[in-house]
Amino acid sequence: MRHFLLLILSAARYADVAQAADTPQPAAASVPAANPLLGLPPVPVPADNPQSPAKIALGDKLFHDKRFSIDGTISCASCHDGSKAFTDNLPVSVGHHGLTGTRNAPTVINAAFYKFQFWDGREQDLEGQAKGPFINPVEAGLPSHQPILDIVRSDPDYKAAFKEVFNVADAKLTMEHVVKAIASFERSIVAGDSAFDRFYFQGDQSALNEQQKRGFQLFLGQGRCVSCHVIEQDQALFTDNRFHNIGIGINAVQDDVPRLAQAFLEAKNKGGDVDQMVLTDKKSSELGRFAVTDGISEIGAFKTPTLRNIALTAPYMHDGSLKTLKEVVIHYNNGGVTPASAPVNPYLSGGIRPLNLLDSQIDDLAAFLDSLTSQQYLKSVVARPGENYE
Repeated sequence: MRHFLLLILSAARYADVAQAADTPQPAAASVPAANPLLGLPPVPVPADNPQSPAKIALGDKLFHDKRFSIDGTISCASCHDGSKAFTDNLPVSVGHHGLTGTRNAPTVINAAFYKFQFWDGREQDLEGQAKGPFINPVEAGLPSHQPILDIVRSDPDYKAAFKEVFNVADAKLTMEHVVKAIASFERSIVAGDSAFDRFYFQGDQSALNEQQKRGFQLFLGQGRCVSCHVIEQDQALFTDNRFHNIGIGINAVQDDVPRLAQAFLEAKNKGGDVDQMVLTDKKSSELGRFAVTDGISEIGAFKTPTLRNIALTAPYMHDGSLKTLKEVVIHYNNGGVTPASAPVNPYLSGGIRPLNLLDSQIDDLAAFLDSLTSQQYLKSVVARPGENYE
C-alpha cells in the first residue's frame, strides 16, 4: 500500500512540475545555488560515531592504504575507486594476487543511507561492513585484523591521528576505532543534485530533455520502477532498502537450489563464515538474502541498490552480468529473465512481471536513468556504446 501511495504522490508531484512549464519561470538569478544534498535527507550518523573533519581525513587515509592486504596491493579504494564513482567498473572485483570473488562492487556514494550493507545485507552499518574485506580470502586476504593494528599502532602518522581523533594509543587502539574512521569517511561520500533533482525538487523544466521526461513518466507508471526505487515528496533515495528476487543469478542454478540451500545451512550451522562462503562459491552467492536470514522466501533476493549515479557504475546487478542500462531495462521488461525465452525461477518476487514496453520506451526509460548523475560526478560520464539516446 505504501508503494502505491508513493506512486500516486510522485505522479501528482510530476503533474505539478509539468504544470509549472505553462507559467512564467523565475529569473536565472533566483534559481537556488548548487546543493550537493539536493534531493537527499540528512545523512544518518550514529550517536557513538559522530563526524569530524579529522576523523573523516583519517578514514580517507585508511581507505586508501594498501598495506592492509596480504600482498600489499589491495585497499578499500581498489574496488571503490573515487575516479570511477567509487566502484571498479568490473563484473566482480579483483582481490589479492588477482583472485576474484562473486559479487559486483557497489558504489560507496550514498551508502550512508542504506539500512543494510553488502548485496545480501549481512551487515547493518558501515562500521560492520568495513571489517569484512580485510580478512576475506579473496579480497585483502589477511589471516586476521592484527596486521592492521600492528601498522596503525606503530606508524607515526597513524599514531598521531588516532590520538587526536579518539584519544587512544597502543593496545587501546582497536579495530573498532579503525572501522569507525573508515565509516566516517564513507558517510562523507554523498551526492544528490542531479538533473532529476533540479527538475523535480526545484521545478527546472530545462534540467531534463524530452526523452528523459518521457522516461520519468514510464518510471512512475508502466515501468513501475518507483515501487522499489522510491521517490518521496521531499527526497529520493531511489531504494526501498529491501531485498527482492529479480531473476538475476538464481535462474542459472534454480534446479539445484534445494541441495544448495540445504548444504549452505549445514555448513553455516557448523560455523561456516557467511562472508567467506558467498564470496568464494558462485552457487552459494546466488542464494542471496537467504544466506543471512535462512528464509526460504528470500532465496535469490538481493538489496535494491540506489539508482543515483547509476550511469557511472556499470556493469550492473549483484554479479555484474548486465553490461548496460538498456540491458537492465530489457531484463525487467522480459519479466525477470534474460534472455526473454528463459524460464522464470519459482522464487521470483511477486511484483516482477513483463512490462510490455516498446523499444522506444525502453530507450526513454534508460535515458531517464542518465539524469540521476550528480553534478559533481558529471565529469566522470563517458559515452557508452549503443546508449547515445539523443
